[in-house]
Amino acid sequence: MPSDDRSSFWWWTLVVFGTMNLGNAAWMLADPAGWYAGLPAAVPDTGPLNTHFVRDIGSAFGVMGAALLVAAARPALRVPALAGVSLFYALHALVHVADTLAGRLPPSHWAIDAPGVYVPTLLMIVATWAARRSAA
Repeated sequence: MPSDDRSSFWWWTLVVFGTMNLGNAAWMLADPAGWYAGLPAAVPDTGPLNTHFVRDIGSAFGVMGAALLVAAARPALRVPALAGVSLFYALHALVHVADTLAGRLPPSHWAIDAPGVYVPTLLMIVATWAARRSAA
């Protein structure tokens, strides 16, 4: 399919994931305190608000969102972009697993973190695998 085919599965998938990452980044960068208190993920359980740190992570989400949008338009970049984003998501999920297992987060975080941490990680890994298969 042409790289600008906006009806393709990959174009839509990458635009949706990219836009979600950019939206999260914008919120984190523009209103770290609002993100910290308003994200339905019990972020305050992780410790006191550090606006600089929230903006640092927001920058990472911005880079990932931009990479996924570029990959939507440039099929040759899909696998590397998805692999990089998946690596961040997987490491982020492992931090949550380690903190929950060590008791730094309450056991309720297994369920709290599922929709915002674990499921997106699995989706990114599956998307990377599928993009690699379709590119082969």
